Amino acid sequence: MKELIIFDLDGTLINSIADLGSATNYALRTHGLAEHTIESYHYMVGNGIRKLMERAAPEADQQQIDILLESFREYYDEHCMDHTTPYPGMPELLAELSAKGIKIAVASNKYQSAAERIVRHYFPDIEFAVIRGEQAGCPKKPDPSVIFAILGECPTAKSKVLMVGDSAVDIETARRACIESVGVTWGFRPVSELSAAYADHIISEPSEVLGISLEDK
Repeated sequence: MKELIIFDLDGTLINSIADLGSATNYALRTHGLAEHTIESYHYMVGNGIRKLMERAAPEADQQQIDILLESFREYYDEHCMDHTTPYPGMPELLAELSAKGIKIAVASNKYQSAAERIVRHYFPDIEFAVIRGEQAGCPKKPDPSVIFAILGECPTAKSKVLMVGDSAVDIETARRACIESVGVTWGFRPVSELSAAYADHIISEPSEVLGISLEDK
């Protein structure tokens, strides 16, 4: 039985693509750059907002990226919950894991203040052991530092830890941290990406996390 489940946030716990895309388009529009369809952002998100800006505005230099980031955060801080919703079944899964005494953590490349605010808003009744977003001086996923930071705050044997995410970034993070991984098919990336990243498990319903968590290994 697992003792700690670490969840990615965007594309795993919540469907936030519309708000992420809208905030990016606001930043691009504000500075006279071409916008993108919301659907196209499925392949731009996942590595933090700086990388998102670089992908959305590949012609921009780093000074321009800094300006875009400022506009993005200005908009996103006000509108990050306009269209975002938890994925169906996710609140129930988290409640059931908690009821069974399994600790829950979040490892996200979203900046820390937004990650905390969004998690607390959408899952107010869940006690999270750790909510870890992007922080200055700490490398982003797929660097495993975020997992090690969570384990530092919530000591758990690696054999008792599960990482759940929707992209190769999450699966690679788990692999580098030497913990078991679960790829979810309801997020932003295709099943083929999860398979190519060698996810230990690939699931299509949140409830399947519980069964994996209760397995004796």
